Amino acid sequence: MITNPILPGFNPDPSILRVGEDYYIATSTFQWFPGVQIHHSRDLVHWRLLTRPLDRLSQLNMLGNPDSGGIWAPCLSYSDGLFYLVYTDVKSHAGAYKDTHNYVVTSPSITGPWSDPVYLNSNGFDPSLFHDDDGRKWVVNMAWDFRKNRNSFNGIYIREYSASEGRLIGPSRRIFEGSELGLTEGPHLYKKDGYYYLMVAEGGTSYEHAVTVARSRELFGPYEADPQTPVVTSWNKPRLQLQKAGHGSLVETQTGEWYLAHLCGRPLEGTDRCNLGRETAIQRCAWTDDGWLRLAAGGNDPQDVVIPPALEAHPFPPVPEKDDFDGGVLNIQWQSLRRPFTEEWISLSERPGYARIRGMESPNSRFLHSLIGRRQQAFRCEAETKLEFSPESYQQMAGLTYYYNSQNYYYLRLSWNEDLNAATLAIIGNDHGIYREYTEREVPVPFGKPIELRLKLDQSALQFEFRAVGGDWTAIGPVLDASQISDEYATHLVDGYFTDWGFTGAFIGLCVQDLSGGRLHADFDYFIYRETEDKGRQ
Repeated sequence: MITNPILPGFNPDPSILRVGEDYYIATSTFQWFPGVQIHHSRDLVHWRLLTRPLDRLSQLNMLGNPDSGGIWAPCLSYSDGLFYLVYTDVKSHAGAYKDTHNYVVTSPSITGPWSDPVYLNSNGFDPSLFHDDDGRKWVVNMAWDFRKNRNSFNGIYIREYSASEGRLIGPSRRIFEGSELGLTEGPHLYKKDGYYYLMVAEGGTSYEHAVTVARSRELFGPYEADPQTPVVTSWNKPRLQLQKAGHGSLVETQTGEWYLAHLCGRPLEGTDRCNLGRETAIQRCAWTDDGWLRLAAGGNDPQDVVIPPALEAHPFPPVPEKDDFDGGVLNIQWQSLRRPFTEEWISLSERPGYARIRGMESPNSRFLHSLIGRRQQAFRCEAETKLEFSPESYQQMAGLTYYYNSQNYYYLRLSWNEDLNAATLAIIGNDHGIYREYTEREVPVPFGKPIELRLKLDQSALQFEFRAVGGDWTAIGPVLDASQISDEYATHLVDGYFTDWGFTGAFIGLCVQDLSGGRLHADFDYFIYRETEDKGRQ
């Protein structure tokens, strides 16, 4: 059986594609680099993280991008031997305006190398590319209206894309204003049995989220919304494990079966906060005699367990729990904030078997933050590392962080306390941008000696621990509220405007700062991420 979510942890806005016997899902990565995650499957049951195509600055320069800016809602497609990836790079999104630049890259292979980007437009976000059966290509995206007393989600627009000229051509036309659910975004076009089907996300990407389908005999409309809208939603259904269901895309198997991949979220016990972020689930579908899409299970509730297609099982080897930083290349699970992995700030070769990270700007920085992180993918898990660091100033720090964004994180850091004349451990953090210290007293540790750090997560409970190598684990600081490292907590609404958004989910990271500008390095010997439940399921 297919057990949802198929992509646990932060993997939102799925764009699903089949090429031959291979299935791919592209998801949003926001400010995390490299941009766009692509997972691979051959049976829709088992999935592996395969590649991240936007891996160089010529494709994606996010220095200075806001938290939850960057890559929104990529669309993956295939035509005439070429993969196409359309995406938005969001430069600002708080308040009335949104600066959203849309691009397309191509590659003959899903694993690249992918081309440098071709600019499309900036009038909205969530672009997708539709390849019609006459050979013409069309970009569809929502348009944003910043003016007062207007519908900010101004509808879905379409414009032709000329692959030979590398630009949009012809007029832009609005083809769909949305249903009564509103907040219409995330469009995908399909063609079946003489109809053009437009699938959109509506209701907003939180608990009111939904998938809506409309259709037309003509590409430019008019589009008629499904009379049983929405096709999928969790709104006002608190009993469901999968909340926030919306932002869907369709795939047909080689055996003629239909599935819908969609975004979902799972709140922590006793809360409405989702620290695992927005995840990806999949539903089996069927078409009615009069040509409308329905969930095969009936109704529009997203299902936890789904009947798989009639395909041979194809499992992948499990992801190793331990990363020893051997082999000269970082494990694919790692991402950085806004910038590529370069020898300027991270090296696996200067001290083989270690990740050497050079400290640069503060944890609040949106430019040169020296951090590598991996997604939290289970409600109950733990992470561990061994650190060697010799700070000489309180401005030099290194350690283990539980991170949402520059405004919300917890950080077990090793630093220098001149009053104690000692290296010390303490927990610091940010709470909606307000600096916090969570340990009553800093804990002195031997200077220059290796030390092991660990965090343990059990739903909303977060506990940091440390030990000398070979010693016993000792808790440091109080049990912290892990629910603050969540989409809901990070989102801020002030006077009717969202001044901050939370779209990403929790990361566990290794980071180093040197606020003196000296770029002092820290060495990390290994990293362990271990789930203490099955794939983040409650």
